[in-house]
Amino acid sequence: MGTTDAVTTDLPDRSTVRSLLRLWPYVRPVRTRLFVAAFVAVVASCLALLFPLVLKWMVDGPISGHDPAGVWLGALWLLLLGIAEAILFGLRRWLVARPLAGVEASMRADLFRHLQRLPVAFHDRWASGQLLSRGTTDLMLVRMFLAFPLTFLLVNSVTILAGVAIMLVQQWTLGLVLLAPAIPVMIVCWLFERRYSEVARQAQDQVGDLTTVVEESVLGIRIIKGFGRHRSQARAFRELSGTLRGTELAKARLLASIWAVIVTLPELAIGAALVLGTVQVADGDLSAGTLVAFLSTALALRWPVDSIGFLLAMSQEAATATERYFEVMDAEPESSLAPTPGATTAVTERAGLPSASAEPELEPESEPGVPGPAHAPVTTSGPERGSAGERGSGASRREGGLRFHGVRFRYPDAAADAPPVLAGVDLHIRPGESMALVGATGTGKTTLTALVPRLHEITSGRITLDGRDITAMPREELRELVAVAFEEPTLFSATVGENVLMGAADTAGRDELDRALAVAQADFAHTLPQGTATQVGEQGLSLSGGQRQRLALARAVVGQPRFLVLDDPLSALDVHTEAAVEAALRRVLAETTALIVAHRPSTVLLADRVALLSGGRITAVGTHHELLRTNAEYAHLMSGAEEDDR
Repeated sequence: MGTTDAVTTDLPDRSTVRSLLRLWPYVRPVRTRLFVAAFVAVVASCLALLFPLVLKWMVDGPISGHDPAGVWLGALWLLLLGIAEAILFGLRRWLVARPLAGVEASMRADLFRHLQRLPVAFHDRWASGQLLSRGTTDLMLVRMFLAFPLTFLLVNSVTILAGVAIMLVQQWTLGLVLLAPAIPVMIVCWLFERRYSEVARQAQDQVGDLTTVVEESVLGIRIIKGFGRHRSQARAFRELSGTLRGTELAKARLLASIWAVIVTLPELAIGAALVLGTVQVADGDLSAGTLVAFLSTALALRWPVDSIGFLLAMSQEAATATERYFEVMDAEPESSLAPTPGATTAVTERAGLPSASAEPELEPESEPGVPGPAHAPVTTSGPERGSAGERGSGASRREGGLRFHGVRFRYPDAAADAPPVLAGVDLHIRPGESMALVGATGTGKTTLTALVPRLHEITSGRITLDGRDITAMPREELRELVAVAFEEPTLFSATVGENVLMGAADTAGRDELDRALAVAQADFAHTLPQGTATQVGEQGLSLSGGQRQRLALARAVVGQPRFLVLDDPLSALDVHTEAAVEAALRRVLAETTALIVAHRPSTVLLADRVALLSGGRITAVGTHHELLRTNAEYAHLMSGAEEDDR
């Protein structure tokens, strides 16, 4: 499970305004309606300031003069002002509701698209719960900010300024009394903003951690039940939930403290103004109507002043939500082509490995029986398959197929002094040939296969397909040429047919689906309740491991790719099913160039040749029987595999 330590940013240089300004590209298309809504809200709020003026006229006029008609007229004006204010605030809500829902939907769609384009290394580092919380809770906070605080910070500021101006005009001495708390309130707001931003960020990161625990518990429910670990999972959930509760209480305490200051100081000022105003009325220096209007205006300003606290709190939460959103959006997506040479060199230097530009010129791959380059000795004896050997000769045979040229790889987040996973792989899989890749656990076999479709970028060296550097090819084209089946098959909450046809062009139909299912011996799909239209459920957990693996294999072969990369594709199959799949798979392998990670001798025998990966290099290449005779490490690995099969 990922932690917030890996994704949080330092907050000292944080600017709330700068963070929120990054929302402008999404707000720009709806700016007209938002500006109109803000103007309508300002007008509605200013209408509320007319109530005290009407009251002043009524007290000093009709009420003092005992004029019932004037009182009714004043009451009518108050009613009309109230109706107008309600209509304007309703209009403001109508103006912002639809466009802001659109802003949230647009941001969520952009986030989802961007997540699909981010490299596998990014998803390896980030917990899924953190990403989920950014696409749900954080975007909800952003929408709420745009709908309410963004408008009312402006509206309340204008209202306060207008109200203070009215009070100063009516009686400047009382106005100065009410202005006395302004400086202490601003200082408290400044302190509150700094502290609240830190706590809000902690809370939102902890929500992401909690989401991760919930998601893992749901997806891993079989493991939890199977090992009776529900208590430990519940304990982990309680601990994270308790931590989040403490952070939320800290937020509540901060909000309560600022609210206490913002409410108490103005109330004391209003009380002082009331006493002073009453004395002035008694002395004849102030009319009763003016005092009523003054105090009514002060009371009308209570809401704009009191709301400062939670408006600032919502703004801080929106700012941290915006930061968290753009932490993901700022991550560099997979480029269509390779990084620039300078960027590649920089990455290589940080990894402590020689750059591709420093690679010596590679010698042509040795023909059978001839020693290979000194830096990567291999055994390459054995006859070639006829179809591969007859397909070309000379330069075409040397450059065609799938070739690794001095490939080195280190994971980006690996320790600086850690050895590379791959330390110089040289391997040539000729056109139409299938190559089994064998090695001990942890030698980098799966990593090597992931480099072919560029799920990871190589640290240095080159990989070519039919002589073309894969980093010079658009990813879309590369992944049309290369199909992959992973050892751990992943199925989506879709039908069997939709899962399989993900590996083919959009024009693929029933014939291609049936052919792929036949190759993978996945005819069980036709016996499901709705056949290939049956929903397989989340991650395909309604199917057995062998069924999922066969569907994943069908997905790899359905598009009849030119290059096929299989990561131990038959590990979950029983002996009889494996034999049937192998028989059908041989026909597919005869038409493609394949790299197959293998652990069983039966899988190895599918291939024309075998490559042994050891110490980050290819140390031997030959047929299965030749390597059994000439390579002790290979013989040891295969003897263990044969024991496992028995």
